Amino acid sequence: MNPPQIYVDADACPVKNEAIKVAERLGMVITLVSNGGVRPSRDPMVRIIVVPQGADAADDWIVAQAKPNDIVLTADIPLAGRVLANQCHVLGFTGKLFTEASIGMALAMRDLNQHLRETGESRGLNASFRPADRSAFLSALDTLGRKALISIK
Repeated sequence: MNPPQIYVDADACPVKNEAIKVAERLGMVITLVSNGGVRPSRDPMVRIIVVPQGADAADDWIVAQAKPNDIVLTADIPLAGRVLANQCHVLGFTGKLFTEASIGMALAMRDLNQHLRETGESRGLNASFRPADRSAFLSALDTLGRKALISIK
């Protein structure tokens, strides 16, 4: 079995540096996928993939590459659902784990919130990213990375 890798939906990721540090500590390859604007790395364990401009180009690339037991980092709920179908582990940037059991409700809430924004019943303001979110993310990624590595032994 191939060792698990980490894939990052990197365009709006506020925790790229933290994810790289955890990947380095665990000895995992990490791939940052974006439409551009991510600085190259000299570290051979850090891959940068630039996909063509397009609404779902990065998502499509990640779905095509991610294998069972890989870890995908994203705030994109539809992408989370797609890679869960690939039997991947999925973690949000605030440390929230997406699972087969939770993805249905997350998708439903996303659709409801989109409807409320479109009808003007909600302004759609997202909560700001807090230091506690960064801390929760670091802890959750470390735990998830260790779990993925243990499962290949």
